[in-house]
Amino acid sequence: MDARFISKSVGLSGIKLSAILAICLLASAIGLDIAAERAFDWGAASITLPLTAGAGLSALAGYAVLPILRRLKAGQFIREDGPRAHLKKAGTPTMGGVFFIPVALLVALIWTGFSVPVLAVSLLTLSYAGIGWLDDWQVMRLRSNKGISPKLKLLLQIGFAIAFCIWATTLAGAEQTLKTTITTIDITSIVLPFGLAIPLGFLFWPLAGFVLVAESNATNLTDGVDGLMGGAGAIALFGLAALIAPTHPDLMVFCAALSGACLGFLVHNRNPAKIFMGDTGSLALGGALAAVGILSGHLFGLLIVTLLFFAETLSVILQVGYYKATKGPDGKGKRFFKMAPLHHHFELSGWSELQVVSVFYIISALLVTAAISTLS
Repeated sequence: MDARFISKSVGLSGIKLSAILAICLLASAIGLDIAAERAFDWGAASITLPLTAGAGLSALAGYAVLPILRRLKAGQFIREDGPRAHLKKAGTPTMGGVFFIPVALLVALIWTGFSVPVLAVSLLTLSYAGIGWLDDWQVMRLRSNKGISPKLKLLLQIGFAIAFCIWATTLAGAEQTLKTTITTIDITSIVLPFGLAIPLGFLFWPLAGFVLVAESNATNLTDGVDGLMGGAGAIALFGLAALIAPTHPDLMVFCAALSGACLGFLVHNRNPAKIFMGDTGSLALGGALAAVGILSGHLFGLLIVTLLFFAETLSVILQVGYYKATKGPDGKGKRFFKMAPLHHHFELSGWSELQVVSVFYIISALLVTAAISTLS
């Protein structure tokens, strides 16, 4: 795929790319709601309405919060070993997750009448946002690009993951849906294509914990280019909403609202970004995706729709492993990529940020299409 051809052929810009993404997701939401006979019904679950509400309120909240973050001098510190083009972004406000994450959660909670599953995933999302906020605040306080220690961050992630899994296995025997009917859910099974499922039994615990920690770190690593995680996150959440719609309408609304909030965030985060989501936003998005995947039993579907994020993580693992394996007597090793995560490799290969983001959006959309076509 030639990213240069894509950008030149359509006269790509940050605002055009985010507008195209918003139009495509909105059109897809309307199509899915019409097909499921739930379009524009305020009294029932839908994808279109929460997505639209999340997008509009998130964009408005950004206009209110951005000046406050500027006054607080909540500027981003750029890593010195990163792409040189990123140095000009130093001082751009970060911690954007403080406005678009709460907006999405409020929309979802109010829309679903504070249903128990949505309340649970909302609390998990807020917990991971809190970890990210601590990290972002430490960066601001120390005036460097190093936040809380990786060990403390991991311990907090694991702690909240364990708490969520305990709740999920003890209290999630039934789900109250928007239509006030009770549907039994089995979170210890993984839904597979062709109507198949794998019972996990005790393996649910290590797998669920791993997914929560791995997903949040994967989205955190993906957030490194203007508009990348906001747009790719919106696509992944939309795909997950479509997958779980038939069996988990409340969680579908949650995903739709958060997807819309990501679109609203892009109003301020599209290239050139006026604000970054920071760990406050990126860790929360990963936690939300993982929590919904666990409660809905769609961990396989989650893997497909977020495969791009895990590719970013894998690139970091390969880079570190290859460097250590090829380390010579001088203490220096070779690099597998020009730079990791993967999006930086393409930047250093001559791609612009917009080219990287546009191609990654397309890949995310293809992954979502593949997931829906095989699992729906």
